[in-house]
Amino acid sequence: FQRTEAPRPPGKKDLHAYPWDKSSLKSMPVDLQQFEKLDAYALKVNVKNSVEELVKALLKQARTDLEKVRAIWMWICHHIEYDVVGYHNKSQLSSKPIDVLQMGKSICEGYAGLFEHMCSIAGIQCMKLSGHSKGNGYKMGQTFTGDSDHTWNAVYLDGRWHLLDSTWGSGAVDDSFTKFTFRYNEFYFLTHPALFINNHFPDNSNWQLLKPTLTLKDFENNMLHNSNFYMLGLLTAHPETAVIQTVNGKASVSVDCHSATLFTFKLKGTDEHGLMTLKKHGMKLDLYPQKTGSHKLQIFAKPSKASDVYNCVLEYVVECKSVDKAMRFPKDLHQPVGPSWFTERQGFLRPSHLDPIIHTNDGRCSVTFTLGKDISVLASLHCDSSSLTEDMGRRHIMQIHRGNQIELKIHLPHAGNFVLKIYARKKSDPGNYDYIFNYLIICLNTEVKWPAFPQSYSKWVEDYEILEPLSSLLPANRNVQFKLKMHGIAKVLVQAENAYPLTQSRGYWEGICNTSGCREVFVMVHENANHSFYSHVLKYEVESQ
Repeated sequence: FQRTEAPRPPGKKDLHAYPWDKSSLKSMPVDLQQFEKLDAYALKVNVKNSVEELVKALLKQARTDLEKVRAIWMWICHHIEYDVVGYHNKSQLSSKPIDVLQMGKSICEGYAGLFEHMCSIAGIQCMKLSGHSKGNGYKMGQTFTGDSDHTWNAVYLDGRWHLLDSTWGSGAVDDSFTKFTFRYNEFYFLTHPALFINNHFPDNSNWQLLKPTLTLKDFENNMLHNSNFYMLGLLTAHPETAVIQTVNGKASVSVDCHSATLFTFKLKGTDEHGLMTLKKHGMKLDLYPQKTGSHKLQIFAKPSKASDVYNCVLEYVVECKSVDKAMRFPKDLHQPVGPSWFTERQGFLRPSHLDPIIHTNDGRCSVTFTLGKDISVLASLHCDSSSLTEDMGRRHIMQIHRGNQIELKIHLPHAGNFVLKIYARKKSDPGNYDYIFNYLIICLNTEVKWPAFPQSYSKWVEDYEILEPLSSLLPANRNVQFKLKMHGIAKVLVQAENAYPLTQSRGYWEGICNTSGCREVFVMVHENANHSFYSHVLKYEVESQ
């Protein structure tokens, strides 16, 4: 074993540009697949009597300096646990490498000391660095004073210095600082310095390995991105400060990422007071807190393909000076809101409305999509204040199908904030409908009062269409014009007090019905000239006299 010469201090060629250039999470090219065999070997090495013997055993499978560092790193991260008891009683604690090895536990000082000692036995230059960290117990926006609180390492590979933190690579301590859990974290192995500075501020600023270097004030103000943020392929978040002030009751956050990612959020423990939209490369979140004061905001993410749980990737504090009462959302609103790459995957293509909010002045609106193959759609309208039953919530929406296009025509029963929920299922697989997404519909015009659409029965086929009357409520003692688009039918009758046949011309069935002397009007069809019975397809009510 060669003893290494005195390490050189960091110089120009060690420096990386700040801010991060979004290229790599590592400070040198690393192919993790090539480490698989070495990693598995290192985990199995079981030597506790001497550090020299341990290094000797680990290096059997390591050729390059990078492989030697990797083997040492893997062994420490999987065999040394964080000493939560020792942390609270440091006078009883030895950080000597041999003691750390034999005890199998230590605090950061011991991890970094063992790492440095093992590297020096392996002939690799390594430094122990100390400084401030945004680790366990860190509070957003806090200032750092007094002595440093954390220790990590720099290693010299391929003519450059690189940073790593085996304490944080090994696992995590719970919030009460009483229990350590081994949970390997690849992020802290040769971390890119522009990312490492996010939660490690060395006492000697040269060891940031950055140009320009950051001040302690920069470090305090900068947004803390934890390792989940980068490991999930997220790139940047705006704003970049930990505290956000609302402007006129609104605050906005956005995240950029490489690939399709699913997000959720909690503001003060709930997702009721925001509108989150998914973008192809990230998400946008508009918040409207309904109370003044300071609120904790957490943002969670997971890869779109995975059934994984959501991981917290960002935390902010939102300071709300005034409340925008108009943006109080209905309880039924689900996040994310509006169409996205996710709804496209479910077969809802080319939406007419890309925004999550649809504004209507006269209480009417219509949303169109091109539908993927074999999709049956169900839509319903929800509102906090009205007595809109589930059935009536569906009756205020009419589906119109033209080829593979679907139009949802909506007539609101009154002013207010509504949720339009859209469900789908495969026609070929007639199970339950799955919830896909929703829109927020806002109407401020208090004079709005649209009746529901007519009630339809099972014989009403999806590509039939009502042109008139659209209202389910017909005037009393009047002649009412009917115009319906239906195909494959022999006869159509409108049954009021008397029966009124409709005549067919150019694909439409038309005619007039008189509403005198009846409370209900039915549209009935003869599907086949040879049949003697009629099927009900639509039902209307008649206004009382």
